[in-house]
Amino acid sequence: MSDGTVAQPVRGSAEVQQESSAATGNNLAQIKNLSVSFMTDAGSIKAIDNISFSIPKKTVVGVVGESGSGKSVTARSIIKLLPETATTSGAIYLSRRDGSEELDVLSLKSEDLQHMRGEEAAMVFQEPNSVLNPVYTIGWQIEEGLRAHGMKGKKELRAKAIDILQKVGIPDAKTRVDYYPHQFSGGQKQRIVIAMALVLNPGLILADEPTTALDVTVQAEILDLLRLARDEFDASVLIITHNMGVIADIADQVVVMYRGHVVEQGDVDQIFYHPKDDYTKRLLAAVPRIGQKLVVRNDEGVAIERKADWRTQPIAVEAKGVTITYPGHLLQPDFVAVKDADFTIHRSEVLGLVGESGSGKSTTGRAIAGLQRISGGSLKVLGSEMNGFKERDFKPKRADIGFVFQDPGSSFNPLMTIAENVAEPLLVHKKYSSVSDANDYVGDLLEMVQLPRTYMNRFPHELSGGQRQRASLARALALKPSLIIADEPTSALDVSVQAKVLQLFKRLQIEIGFACLFITHDLAVVDMLADRIMVMHKGSIVEHDEASQIMLNPQNSYTQKLLASLPVPDPREQQRHRDRLRELLRQQ
Repeated sequence: MSDGTVAQPVRGSAEVQQESSAATGNNLAQIKNLSVSFMTDAGSIKAIDNISFSIPKKTVVGVVGESGSGKSVTARSIIKLLPETATTSGAIYLSRRDGSEELDVLSLKSEDLQHMRGEEAAMVFQEPNSVLNPVYTIGWQIEEGLRAHGMKGKKELRAKAIDILQKVGIPDAKTRVDYYPHQFSGGQKQRIVIAMALVLNPGLILADEPTTALDVTVQAEILDLLRLARDEFDASVLIITHNMGVIADIADQVVVMYRGHVVEQGDVDQIFYHPKDDYTKRLLAAVPRIGQKLVVRNDEGVAIERKADWRTQPIAVEAKGVTITYPGHLLQPDFVAVKDADFTIHRSEVLGLVGESGSGKSTTGRAIAGLQRISGGSLKVLGSEMNGFKERDFKPKRADIGFVFQDPGSSFNPLMTIAENVAEPLLVHKKYSSVSDANDYVGDLLEMVQLPRTYMNRFPHELSGGQRQRASLARALALKPSLIIADEPTSALDVSVQAKVLQLFKRLQIEIGFACLFITHDLAVVDMLADRIMVMHKGSIVEHDEASQIMLNPQNSYTQKLLASLPVPDPREQQRHRDRLRELLRQQ
């Protein structure tokens, strides 16, 4: 794999120093021959290997790569925010906002670093809850940053906090400046973190996966806010992400990283329309796209299809007027999570259930699996009525239902081997008397999900995310269920791993013929798999139709907004999506 333009001979610090002024020019920051290693119990591990790139003024630079590529370490290096176990070589130069001085970041002492962080460069982290202190108001926390940089005067500090909250789109900022973090939604908390980064007017904003944990409609709003940092605050933005759609949406220039190396860099059109490196091409090819149905092939490479049309198959799940209510606590009213839901799932059908956080989609899946009681209506699962069911009567049915969780790491017992975890449902339902008795069958299951038998004796932490999800699928299929509930099974995976898991899932679904409720927030993923799609919003089913109809001609305004908010890995197409979303928002 080519290292593009970054494969340069290592030079001494004096030589790099002589080049610094000429190198920056119109650049706000320059990273030159940067290498970072971490000392561990197993020895030194190199996270970044001799990378070089620049960040021009008033420009959004996207650094994209999968887990372990070194992109987050790169961002933290720019403000020297690495642990003591890190060893750094090379050079990082950052021009002051006013152009008065060029900072040699890696040589800065503690006091100078404190001034540089916030005044010249600021970080926006992936998880706002790790930044916001739950016991202080957001106004106090914004003011604390200002106080740390010498600003005084209670009225001036409060006015500054209110002003920046208004600029990042927090409604009723004069009142909500005195709210605590828990009183804001996830998207609003991320806006507050961006406000904290912008309040000192730095020239560089470093955004590390700022939209990963957000719903697509909120993600679109946060990307607009980062565009505002460039266009209205005249800041440069370095955005770290694994999402090529996000890169297509916001980046002017792109740096592609793989295993600590920069493998390709260039302007956004060059990377998306004329990629040169094989890894960049594979990364783009693995991204799910609307209208891209999975073609499943057998071991001989021949395309395989289901033997029978799902429409002619018996009904596995039938919901009529299903309501699920959580009782309120103290003086709080009851919360209705699912309202009057009607739907069916046929045997051998994949029903995609799409919605954002709080839509009720996971609650619906748990109810079908018998993990959540329904409050009203009728829900028949494999012939059993779930309204008022008794656990002892439903237990035999559990063997016919498999559940694939979003995070297999949290659903596996870390003290048990993969064989023990996969065999657990077999022992619970008395199909085998011990793990050793089930060994041959467990080995067959692992091979079915394309894992070697040798993985049986490994522990969950010894597997990658994609391998753990394959093992989770093996466990779900252990009892040969008629119905699988898959709750966000690929959302935590890198895009190339996600593509392989989706291929595997579809192949097994065709070969085995189980019915499936596939829950996700990603319309592109569900479009690849689903026969029909059901869209939920605030507990209600707002649209329910065949997948092609939902994708090509959505009728509900919320579905239209979801589709327009979904970032696509094509800068020109993404611009049209963004324009469509703005039009929809104006019509509201």
